Amino acid sequence: MQTKSLSRSTLLPLLTALCLVSSSGIVRASISASEAERLGNDLTPLGAEKAGNADGSIPAWTGGITTPPAGYTVGMHHPDPFKADPVLFTITAANAEKYADKLTAGHLALLKAYPDYSLPIYATHRSVSNPQRIYDATKKYATTAALTGDGNGITGSVVGTPFPIPQSGLEIIWNHLTRYRGLAAARHVSQAAPQRNGSYTIVDFEDEMLFNYMQENTQEKDLDNVLLYYKQAVIAPARLAGSILVVHETMDQVKEARRAWVYNQGQRRVRRAPNVAYDNPGTAADGMRTSDQFDIFNGAPDRYNWKIVGKKEMYVPYNSYKLHSDSLKNSDILKPLHINQDLTRYELHRVWIVDATLKPGTNHIYSRRTFYLDEDSWQILAVDQYDGRGQLWRVSEAHCINYYEAQLFWSTLEVHTDLIAGRYLAFGLDNERPMYEFNLKRTPQDYTPATLRQEGVR
Repeated sequence: MQTKSLSRSTLLPLLTALCLVSSSGIVRASISASEAERLGNDLTPLGAEKAGNADGSIPAWTGGITTPPAGYTVGMHHPDPFKADPVLFTITAANAEKYADKLTAGHLALLKAYPDYSLPIYATHRSVSNPQRIYDATKKYATTAALTGDGNGITGSVVGTPFPIPQSGLEIIWNHLTRYRGLAAARHVSQAAPQRNGSYTIVDFEDEMLFNYMQENTQEKDLDNVLLYYKQAVIAPARLAGSILVVHETMDQVKEARRAWVYNQGQRRVRRAPNVAYDNPGTAADGMRTSDQFDIFNGAPDRYNWKIVGKKEMYVPYNSYKLHSDSLKNSDILKPLHINQDLTRYELHRVWIVDATLKPGTNHIYSRRTFYLDEDSWQILAVDQYDGRGQLWRVSEAHCINYYEAQLFWSTLEVHTDLIAGRYLAFGLDNERPMYEFNLKRTPQDYTPATLRQEGVR
């Protein structure tokens, strides 16, 4: 086999990049100014392909939803701007093979496991939008953002998407971790883990987040290594109510571990909670998800090797306004074995596929995880999770909408389905609860152990 020698102009940048890796812990250099100029031109301001696909089934991105529909007022559940769209076709076990190249391994497994499982396919709408300051920051910091500490942290970026033109799987995952979800948000949501026969107990949460990374006029030095502040209170049922968790999510969790405290109602004490991470069980989830499956994936990425598989057109949950509607009851959604798929919406979108395999010498209940991320928002839309034997075990989905009053794309319901147990966890049920609040006013002082102690004893 012939080899081609590298020119001096090619070799010098390569050697420079390798030096950065070996000497400073930065695993890649930033993109060039000329590459960054693509943002807002042939690429969207967040780095997606602006053009549609060849046959027009994926349209061009033209800015997404930037204004609420007529009649909407803040505080309402969000009216469906695509309500008039008919179902184009429905994928079932009978015709899954025809569409297999555009389905995740998890969706194919669900179609095979459950005879009544289906994916209703609708016209594609590229509804994602963010405020202009997010676009401006993305372009500004695209030339300085870099991974640090073997990829377990980021530097040189605030506010925007750090890696709009990604070069590694880790960069793509960091885009998810830092994606825009407002300045601060309060959520009133419920969770259920139905038994195989369909019986379930509703767990009610009130949680809130202060997105430190996204604050206006912030500088990297102001972050104090904190990506976001988080608080979660269990409201019901009575046997669980009163527990409150506070988390300081660090930007580099290997350098400085996530800081977490929990208020225990029975003991009336605040304690450190060092195990709120990795594959420790999620709050009141009946063992159906891990701590790092909250928000589909969160936390330190250090236990996995991350690889870009590529970008592909796939059918994924999207614009799930029907599932979000306050005309529904929890019982309309929660059914035996899986949620009511008639209420879901799937569209054809380009997604980044990232494969994560467990590093030798580390441990996690998932030996491999395959992530499917929306190119327009960097939101993880689906995940296939494998057990220690390499068998597909759990399938996760994020059913998302554009919260158009705040111009952000986020989940309205997360579903984690266990193929082996024949059960699933639904987190984020908001149909019978007040709507998310994006006008929340919070400071880091609202998330201290002292404040948690005061709130717990009220």
